[in-house]
Amino acid sequence: MPIISRDQLCATITAALTASNTAPAHAGAVARALTLAEIDGKKGHGLSRVPSYAGQAKSGKVDGHVAPQMSRPKPAVLAIDAGHGFAYPAFELMADELPKLAAEMGVAMAGVYRSHHYGVAGHHVERAADQGMVALLFGNTPAAMAPWGGKTPLMGTNPIAFAAPIAGRPPMVIDLATSKVARGNIMAAHQRGEDIPEGWALDQHGAPTTDSGAALNGTMVPLGDAKGAALALMIEVLAAAVTGAGFGHQASSFFEADGTPPNTGQMMLMIDPGAMAPNFAERLAGLAALIEGDGARLPGGGRMAKRAAADAGIEVNDKAWQAALDLAAGA
Repeated sequence: MPIISRDQLCATITAALTASNTAPAHAGAVARALTLAEIDGKKGHGLSRVPSYAGQAKSGKVDGHVAPQMSRPKPAVLAIDAGHGFAYPAFELMADELPKLAAEMGVAMAGVYRSHHYGVAGHHVERAADQGMVALLFGNTPAAMAPWGGKTPLMGTNPIAFAAPIAGRPPMVIDLATSKVARGNIMAAHQRGEDIPEGWALDQHGAPTTDSGAALNGTMVPLGDAKGAALALMIEVLAAAVTGAGFGHQASSFFEADGTPPNTGQMMLMIDPGAMAPNFAERLAGLAALIEGDGARLPGGGRMAKRAAADAGIEVNDKAWQAALDLAAGA
């Protein structure tokens, strides 16, 4: 597999999207997010997304030129209209504005509606924690999972992410889908022509499958069975009903170029921990030391080593890289 520099990867993704009916500034926001996903080993949210993003921008399913619009309907609430564009510009706007509001109010929330796929949820909360905030992020996705005991996909894999600052070291970051694995992992396996492990998904008839194509046409298995399905429902309420976005069963695919915009939603809750605990980050450092002293590691702790290793280049999938190059060349 080719080894690509960080700058080359980001520039190629930007060029691929710019050549696919996307404004350069928005293409850059998407490229930065996909590049970091690729560096962190989140391949299902990285380079493999470029062809589907480009196809949707070309067809108009995603508006590659619209700028997100923000309002403040309540003192501690930001409402961000992504305008059926890419989610990343909306999240960059949120990253600039929500920490200031949380610092002012002590706790604040932002809701994003008329949105799209927002990539690695952990990256968005990590950025908040880098600014000293505790953050929780909820997002709904196109239906891929049935309620526990049901057969019809009504909810997405609906990720949840959490981050908190730790004194003297990178933030704690927890990021998980409410399915056993993120659906992007199955998409990446399908693009590589590979099977998936048993227990990840069911086919359209409700039978367990290791065929990645059959899994994409079927349903995901929830994390923790009934508990995961209940958590997915909770996130559906927070990300879609609270923000005014569409429910997962109403959303079109994040992968296919045809159809109406997905109209998914995301909600971030941000807390200024200094409001009640001025020594919050120092106390969390003590807790982290106890965890690691017991032979365990903090969730997400391996990401910094991967980012340092990326200075020597990033190993990418041949097919995904060639697809991005072709799009950048206008092929």
